[in-house]
Amino acid sequence: MGITTRDFVEDRLPEELKKVLLSVAANWGDVMDDLEALEVIKLNGAMTNEVYQINWPAKNGAVGRKVLVRVYGEGVEVFFNRDDEIRTFECISKQGKGPRLLGRFPDGRVEEFIHARTLSAADLRDPEISALIAAKMREFHNLAVPGPKNLIIWDRLRNWLCVAKSLCSSHDTQDFCLDTLGMEISMLDKELSQDYQEVGFCHNDLQYGNIMMDEETRSLTLIDYEYASYNPIAYDIANHFCEMAANYHSQTPHVLDYSQYPDLEERQRFVRIYLSSAGRAPIAV
Repeated sequence: MGITTRDFVEDRLPEELKKVLLSVAANWGDVMDDLEALEVIKLNGAMTNEVYQINWPAKNGAVGRKVLVRVYGEGVEVFFNRDDEIRTFECISKQGKGPRLLGRFPDGRVEEFIHARTLSAADLRDPEISALIAAKMREFHNLAVPGPKNLIIWDRLRNWLCVAKSLCSSHDTQDFCLDTLGMEISMLDKELSQDYQEVGFCHNDLQYGNIMMDEETRSLTLIDYEYASYNPIAYDIANHFCEMAANYHSQTPHVLDYSQYPDLEERQRFVRIYLSSAGRAPIAV
């Protein structure tokens, strides 16, 4: 019997990945070491990678296991540094705050399969789930990740702007006000780079597809750390609010519907829970 495939072709299973999978099987000891017995299922929703669920039959009729294989996308280096992302994943994995890293191969990695559901756009508006996200975000911001704690938001924006200009015609540059954006980035950099800005290790991409919830325990796991870095925590919170205006499963996933942006009461509730989870109280105004 060959590899069972769903949107997956056998020649996409490189030799390096086979070696990693066999190593994982050897460490477990309770699954079949026959790679032809694997069932491979492509998972939808990933934006910068290809993600596959691999179902692994167990020996002697025991319950099988699952792993997740992430194949890195091409051309994404303009958005983030892959080496930094891998170091972040390994660090968070060792701290037990995300999926365990089971193995690496040149074009991707093998991760622990999280038995939880991915949130939907509607979930972000649920007060109970939103409260869980606020507390989890604070926990993430407190992670001790090695490396310089330099803010990268401004350099990242400038790099993205430079790439955008290189891809646009002069007409597009004018239509999208790209020259104006450069001045606005510099202005914001000057105004917001102040000592009062609390800095933490931010996820920077806390959209619903990067949050998983165990339905039984109601515990959350944040995944996908491509954009994670030290940044002002206010930016991470504001970005999450913007993600409430997004629906990545619509016909126009790139267009945000700001009529769905959380109102003042929702935002205040989120911030209060965020602060109280850190043992602090908001200042009354």
